[in-house]
Amino acid sequence: MSKLARSKKISRNKTRQETPLVVYIWIIGLGLLSYIIARIALDAYPHPIHWISGVVGGVIGYFVGWLWYRWRGDVI
Repeated sequence: MSKLARSKKISRNKTRQETPLVVYIWIIGLGLLSYIIARIALDAYPHPIHWISGVVGGVIGYFVGWLWYRWRGDVI
């Protein structure tokens, strides 16, 4: 058996951890909240700043969601 055939066989047995629901909730929640706050607070600035704020909130929500999952577990 060649090395290539063996390496494919081993890679099939690896399990991938699914992203918990609590992470998605934090991403959506913080992304939406930061967009709304930026929409109110930065109304005089150009429109893309609001979207950038939402994306940054979503990225922060990803990490907060994983921290919450490690600390408290999933919501289901």
